[in-house]
Amino acid sequence: MQITDTIADLLTRIRNASSAKHDSVEIPASNMKKAIVQILVDEGYVRNYTVIEDGKQGIIKVNLKYGEGKTTVINGLRRVSKPGLRIYSNAEDLPKVMKGLGIAIISTSKGVMTDREARKQNMGGEVLAFIW
Repeated sequence: MQITDTIADLLTRIRNASSAKHDSVEIPASNMKKAIVQILVDEGYVRNYTVIEDGKQGIIKVNLKYGEGKTTVINGLRRVSKPGLRIYSNAEDLPKVMKGLGIAIISTSKGVMTDREARKQNMGGEVLAFIW
């Protein structure tokens, strides 16, 4: 099956597995997806992830994180920049998600990072997704 927007597929798989209260979800691997999942681990939205080599492109197994009473830690995921409409922002105009309670994932020339890191390094780039 051909997937046009792989980042939207990653976010949808995580959203669906989280709402279905699954312990983990498997996603086809790529370097961009690994960087996004690493940000989710660093920010505390998922527990951890492992990369399973299958002789092809590999699989990322993401272990989801839940709060008290199996409540989801991730309340929302939204893809911002799409293949049909790319959204770019400079360092001064980077969006704040939920007035600073969420994160925006930005693809810069120095790699994928959160909006806070991009502001700190005074870098703009493509706004990939919002997570809160």
